[in-house]
Amino acid sequence: MDLNEFYALSQHFLAIKYQEYHRKVLSQNLFQHPLSIILGQRGVGKTTLIIQYLRQQVERLDSPQILYVPADHFLLGQASLYEIAEKFEHWGGKWIAFDEIHQYPQWSKELKSIADTFPNLQVIASGSSALAIHQGTHDLSRRAIVHEVFGFSFREYLELKWGFTLPCLPLEDILQNAFSLSHLIGEQLATKQKKVLPEFHAYLQAGYYPYALEMADPRLYWMTLEQNIHTTLDSDLCAIFPALTGASIRKMKQLLSFIASNVPFVPNLQKLKQVLQIGDERTLKNYLNYLEDARLIRQLQAASSKFKQLEVPEKIYLDNPNLLYAISQPHPNTGTVRELFFLTMLSLSHQVTAPKQGDFLVDDQYLFEIGGKNKKVLADAKAFYLACDDMEKPQGNKIPLWLFGFLD
Repeated sequence: MDLNEFYALSQHFLAIKYQEYHRKVLSQNLFQHPLSIILGQRGVGKTTLIIQYLRQQVERLDSPQILYVPADHFLLGQASLYEIAEKFEHWGGKWIAFDEIHQYPQWSKELKSIADTFPNLQVIASGSSALAIHQGTHDLSRRAIVHEVFGFSFREYLELKWGFTLPCLPLEDILQNAFSLSHLIGEQLATKQKKVLPEFHAYLQAGYYPYALEMADPRLYWMTLEQNIHTTLDSDLCAIFPALTGASIRKMKQLLSFIASNVPFVPNLQKLKQVLQIGDERTLKNYLNYLEDARLIRQLQAASSKFKQLEVPEKIYLDNPNLLYAISQPHPNTGTVRELFFLTMLSLSHQVTAPKQGDFLVDDQYLFEIGGKNKKVLADAKAFYLACDDMEKPQGNKIPLWLFGFLD
């Protein structure tokens, strides 16, 4: 094995995949543990975060102390992960990253061996959001710190697109100080002669995945997103769960298509079994869980649910609004887009469930109705907040929906 070939490959990726914009998550001691595993959907920016971190550790790209290895590259046919790490450590290496680790057979065994043998080596691995580190023959749950990375918030989208530095806001601040916060953000946008609502609706259609800003035509972005969905199902899930067959993957694609055509989907398992010709309810639930683990759908549980894994979800959504535009034909329902944006943003740091009255219950404390600027709460409703689209600033008890894209 010639480690120089891996150094050359590493330097190539370190140069072409680097971005100047640094997400807040990178400053939160993301990779300080000796073995860090970062999970996430295809396209959410895992590779960018890893490369930014590696480049922060050294002054020069050709430093022998850092090495980036794409685990699905053909060069991996020359050596194992362990052999690469061993030689790298002998050459004075300190930080090594293995990207797309789920594509490599026996990844858990080799990462465990590397962590045990080279305690002074800082190891980073990335993989699909469906990756479970306790799977396989070697449980890494006691050796690794696992982080999951998600797509862009509306705040991050604006920062990358226009070069802003915008505030991260706690939920309580948004609920109590919506007028002053929306005014402050509006003033910053005005310095670029921009209005918040057009930017917000552009984000809803094509802004959750960082590569959206590399594509001028949203239709190309949606095609790319759809291809990534197929790759997730055809390649990533099969690599993580080898027992899945071609027939299983086809059923999951049919299930995803059915959900996309009916979101928010109120699940009827008997009907689903008939439509998809699945005989076993347990198999159907497994398919739903696979799709959720891969971050293609979201299962919203009832507020009263105490045993999430045993109960049928109250509603099923796609994972984020961009997926709606990519695979819901011909056009996604406006109300569903609004609900899904709210659910996507709030779910990052808060518990969101489906209440008996209202659209969402957050942290068992805050009830929300989601709608347009003319939305009216029910007369007998108690303690409701209205999150409304098509509003730049609050009006009475109505909070602009876009402001929830600034949650910390």
